[in-house]
Amino acid sequence: MKAVVFEKFGEAPTIQTVPDPKPAADGVVIKVEATGLCRSDWHGWMGHDDGITLPHVPGHELAGVVVAAGKQVSRWKAGDRVTVPFAVGCGRCFECSSGNHQVCEHQTQPGFTGWGSFAEYVGIEHADTNLVRLPDEMEYATAASLGCRFVTSFRAIVDQGRVKPGEWVAVHGCGGVGLSAIMIASSMGANVIAIDLTDEKLEFARKIGAVATINASTTPNVVKAVKQITNGGAHMSMDALGHPTTSFNSIANLRRRGRHVQVGLMLGEHARPQVPMDKIIAFELEILGSHGMQAYRYQAMMDMIRNGKLKPELLVGKKISLDEAPAALMAMGGFEGIGIGVVTKF
Repeated sequence: MKAVVFEKFGEAPTIQTVPDPKPAADGVVIKVEATGLCRSDWHGWMGHDDGITLPHVPGHELAGVVVAAGKQVSRWKAGDRVTVPFAVGCGRCFECSSGNHQVCEHQTQPGFTGWGSFAEYVGIEHADTNLVRLPDEMEYATAASLGCRFVTSFRAIVDQGRVKPGEWVAVHGCGGVGLSAIMIASSMGANVIAIDLTDEKLEFARKIGAVATINASTTPNVVKAVKQITNGGAHMSMDALGHPTTSFNSIANLRRRGRHVQVGLMLGEHARPQVPMDKIIAFELEILGSHGMQAYRYQAMMDMIRNGKLKPELLVGKKISLDEAPAALMAMGGFEGIGIGVVTKF
């Protein structure tokens, strides 16, 4: 099969012909019809993830068709249209047994612990636990865009953030994660403030539900601006970018007993950022992480998509070919453009 391969961290990936994957006994092989371009893949290419073994094929946001299934697989067969969470649970450990597959003690991750979906085919383990059936009407590009950023934002807003109608929600960073969070929080009846460095992204954020915007490049004090808009601070706030400044501001702009959810990855030199611990204690703030979403939770999100309350297709940005993916991956060290880039031609 054709795949994007990098043999050294930080060096240009190339298009290579590599062996096709074979299904594990409890796994499947999926013909990739679409795969998202995510900053997490850039982190992996840069060497920020110690789970990667070289040479490596990146890619973890995928949708496609099952072409082969292992002998232990009972729920899936060739021809099924599917997607999969980026955190693949084993289905047997304590966390999986308690319904928390997203933090499985033995999780695998396509594009990180194993070869991923920047390829014509990808193998997925523990298929009966992790595969998600796609609605017939959903395009593959839309399904791929759900795989990391949208589902992570869904769980961050709905399950971790526990957002209620009428609450104020601040979203720091309007890339794929942030825009997804804005759409989802708005659909939950929240009043969303979008914070970013560019007017173009902020304008788009208003179109998908933000009631207020803050341009951090021209606003001297983002925390003060959020508190003024909300008359005291956000009930829930998210760092969707993953930077010491946005993480600090997201915590500091909360009202008493507010909830901060960290979604943006904090890796490398940013892995141990400073936090306003005085405010965390005095205001009884909650600091939460959010790491993907379990396969069984997709149904609630899919129902909202089917009923028109969520429109993730609006967040799909540029569609490119696999041949263009190496250059696009290397370019993700800068800030994302509007929408989620997706590889749709293989």
